[in-house]
This record gives sequence, C-alpha cells and structure tokens, in this order.
Amino acid sequence: MYLADQAWPDLGSYFAEESLAVVPIGSTEQHGPHLPESTDHVIAEHLAREAADRAGYLCTPTVNVGVSMHHRQFHGTMSVDPPAFRDYVESMTRSLTHHGIDRVVYVNAHGGNMQHLREVGRRLREDRVAFAVEWMWDESIPDLVNELFEHNGPHGGPKETAMLQYLDGDNVHDDRLEQARDGGRVNLEDGDPTIHGARNYYDAIDNSPNGVFGDQTDATAEKGEQLFEAATEQLVALLEWLDGKPFDDLMAAPHVDPQPGSRR
Repeated sequence: MYLADQAWPDLGSYFAEESLAVVPIGSTEQHGPHLPESTDHVIAEHLAREAADRAGYLCTPTVNVGVSMHHRQFHGTMSVDPPAFRDYVESMTRSLTHHGIDRVVYVNAHGGNMQHLREVGRRLREDRVAFAVEWMWDESIPDLVNELFEHNGPHGGPKETAMLQYLDGDNVHDDRLEQARDGGRVNLEDGDPTIHGARNYYDAIDNSPNGVFGDQTDATAEKGEQLFEAATEQLVALLEWLDGKPFDDLMAAPHVDPQPGSRR
C-alpha cells in the first residue's frame, strides 16, 4: 500500500492492525555519463513499493535527495548536510509513530546515506520510539552480484546500470556504456585509494575522472531483472521477520547486574 495514494479514512484499518512502514531513500546525484541522476531514488522506490505490495505493508513517499557532497564536482548533483538529513529522516519517522508505527525499514540505495540512517535508527531505539533499520539492496544479494559481474564497481557500475536498464531503460544511455567504463575506473584499487593504510580521497572525482567505477558494458536489463527479483525477495523476508518480532526484543538489552543505583 502506497501511503500517498490513500485518503486518510482508508488508512485507519492499516494503522489499527499493523505497525510497520517501509521508507525508500535515495539520492539525486551524478551516476556517470550513462545513467540519470535519479538512479538511486528510482531503485529505492521500486524496491520498496514492490516489497511492500507483496508483503502487505505500508510504503511512504521517497526521500529523493541524500548526503552526496562527495559528488559535488559533477553537474546537477544535489545534497543536504548530514545533520539536516539525519534530523529530517528522524522527524519524518517520528511522525509515523504518531499513527502507531514502531518499526521501520529504510530502503536505501545510496552509500552516502548509510551511516546517517544507522545514527537515526540508534536515536529512535535509545528513546524506545521505534526500531528503524537501514537496508541496502546490493548488500542483501552479494553472491548474485559477484556471479553476474566481473567488475561490480561501487558507484555507477554494472549492477546499478542493469537495474536502471530494467526499471527505467528510457533514461539509460546504452550508447555510452563504453565511454563510462573507459572514462572512469574499472577497479577502484587502480586509483590508489589508500596510502600507507590511510584512505587518501574524499570525493568520487579524486579516483574517477567521470565519477563511476566498474565495467558498465557487462550490464543488461535481463541481469537487472534478476537483481531486482532477488533483492525484493530479501526485502520481503526482512519485513516479515521484523513484523514478527516482539517490540521489546528489538529494544536495547538492560544493563548487566547489579543495576546502577540498586544499592543506594
């Protein structure tokens, strides 16, 4: 069920019976010469809505702009400061708790959001408001990704290219796949990302002239469909697992004995 398409009286039965919501989160940022800047939020929204529909849960509107300052040198990249992003996502999640939601899955498709969504989840759990967990689609199916592509690439590579070919092929420049590969980095390690054990770069352009990594020519819509179906299955399984857990089991364990102040 997509929240934004419903009239408020029609949502009452869901909130009376269910306490879980799916929140898709992505970015609007460069993905090389071949992919649209919508790549991450398109993937997040399609996965979130499909899994929510299959499993019978509520999906919220998508957060389309994330933490993307490391792509700022490329035209059109949008970003928000990390504290503003964290506060916004937390505030939005707390608004759902007013309707009885106490567990949330952030369906995230942008690596730059990961640590910040984890921080939001920690805050909400500390306050015993909700259990919110960040889920990254490619991390749920690593074996399949490795099986399909020799050079995955952490950004704008064949896995994202294949997903967009399947989900939004009209906005993929298939005639630029070789350009993307040859103008970027097939292997991140070739850019010497660490020197004497220290990560020596901050922005994508520091290691890739066109901002992307991997061999994009390995991508096809058929492979994208395989990725989408496999990731959706994993997400459905996560939603069902989370829904089946008692709320107290999701909260922090109590302090070990003796309890602080117990002898006062």
